[in-house]
Amino acid sequence: MTDVMLEKPVRVAGGVDTHLDVHVAAALDPIGAVLGTSSFPATAAGYEALHRWLGGFGQVECVGVEGTGAYGAGLARHLTATGLRVVEVDRPNRQARRLKGKSDPLDAIQAAKSAWAAEVHLAPKARSGEVEAIRTLLVARRSARHMRVKTIVQMRHLSFTAPEQLRCRLKGLPIKGFVSTCARLRTSSDEPVTRATSTALRTLARRVRFFDDELASLKAQLEVLVQSVAPALLARTGVGVDTAAALLSAAGDNPQRLRSEAAFARLCGAAPVPASSGKVVRHRLDRGGDRRANEALWRIVMVRLAHDPDTRAYMERRLKEGRSKREVIRSLKRYVAREVFHLLVAA
Repeated sequence: MTDVMLEKPVRVAGGVDTHLDVHVAAALDPIGAVLGTSSFPATAAGYEALHRWLGGFGQVECVGVEGTGAYGAGLARHLTATGLRVVEVDRPNRQARRLKGKSDPLDAIQAAKSAWAAEVHLAPKARSGEVEAIRTLLVARRSARHMRVKTIVQMRHLSFTAPEQLRCRLKGLPIKGFVSTCARLRTSSDEPVTRATSTALRTLARRVRFFDDELASLKAQLEVLVQSVAPALLARTGVGVDTAAALLSAAGDNPQRLRSEAAFARLCGAAPVPASSGKVVRHRLDRGGDRRANEALWRIVMVRLAHDPDTRAYMERRLKEGRSKREVIRSLKRYVAREVFHLLVAA
């Protein structure tokens, strides 16, 4: 009787270079040999075809995907739903690109190598729950706020160059009164420049009011979602709706993907970066990470410095020890990042 040896299935790692219309995938075995590369449309059918194609080479261990927060978001969601382990990979090193050249298949192969080599451990954001809904509303709210400010600046410039009578009427008014006055301007003047300027100012003022209504509506929706997802975070001193929404958006629907509070601090650009040399031992400001989340941490610190006695006492104590104000604020942001992380994980 002959013994039959059953071959173990080949272990495979996938890598995907994502684009708007087409994703390029590569499959590698455990020793880094390229099993194949292929292109697939960035559609639901294309995601399924890519999944089947990878499975045709053996047992898929993991898939490294570039741009899980942009062009690769749909693919990452699809592969995660099938049970595959998806890891987020950075774009290839620029120095390596200069030496080896650049192409979509080469980028896909590098993504697969990164997944095999465990160069990345960060799982992508789930982007499938209430936090993703918060992020999308934040995008609309930031856009409305930006356009509102831009419109008011345009109105101010028009008022500076308006005919004398109109210019004097609008000069020195606070924003709310300025917009309200412009919205009621009459456009029946016989003088063409005055008539045209009044028309433009009234039109822009009504546009500002439209943005005000839009911002209020979006904030109300955000408040409901944030209160549902992280009420404990919203209850902390210095944390408002926009601040909490920015921090939730940075962490994603699955904050457990972050290994520790130090990883979250790094994600928010609040972790100190070593900058020592010779006899000088110091840390510098981290300018990386999610800058909106970093701004949210800064806003919390500023509010607490104004209203929280313990935070003010800490600032005074560290200043007496010889620290600069910027250094103390940097430390406070790090402490707030630790506090926020534990609240997000517990939510």
